[in-house]
Amino acid sequence: MHADLDFFFDPVCPWAWITSRWVAEVQSQRSYDVSWKFISLRMVNAERGYANNSQYEAIHNAGLQGLRVASAARSVQGNAGVAAFYTALGTAIHRDGRRDLLENPHAFLSEIATNASLPKTIADAYADEAHDEVIRFETEIALGRTGKDVGTPILTFNPKAVNEASLFGPVISKIPRGDEATKLWDAVQTIAEFGVAEIKRSLRAAPQFD
Repeated sequence: MHADLDFFFDPVCPWAWITSRWVAEVQSQRSYDVSWKFISLRMVNAERGYANNSQYEAIHNAGLQGLRVASAARSVQGNAGVAAFYTALGTAIHRDGRRDLLENPHAFLSEIATNASLPKTIADAYADEAHDEVIRFETEIALGRTGKDVGTPILTFNPKAVNEASLFGPVISKIPRGDEATKLWDAVQTIAEFGVAEIKRSLRAAPQFD
């Protein structure tokens, strides 16, 4: 049995985090089955390079470290482990504004694992490149569904079904709740299933994580 939605995330992306909390809100109302999958901004940007922007490179490297631990969480507790780890990590990074992933990744990820009721030892995977194979594999799946000129998150509705539909986004600045969440879900799913390639504006409000 396949999930109702594949959600591809990099834990350091604030826009992916907001979208993920919207998905979780809809999941709580409609009992959708969400498969949490990996897309690495470090790998996405490997060909483009970072020039002199070392800040983004450092952040994306930290995201890859987080994904390695998410992969280890999956090996221990499956999809539920990934969901719990991402929730704990994203809350700390985005809602609480902690920068420990850049400054002291192993200790921080050990704390996050404990907070997510996962074995503390999965934090050891942060430097283990053996996890990069599955992260790269899922990154390539995501980009194969949308094309390469996108970021995170990437969503696939009804994966493996005849009406499978993927898109980048939605990029939203605040987390929809209640009826707003389900209304947006229905609209985005409809747009995806119609094969709409692009609806865009460049202006964005500042991200709100509460």
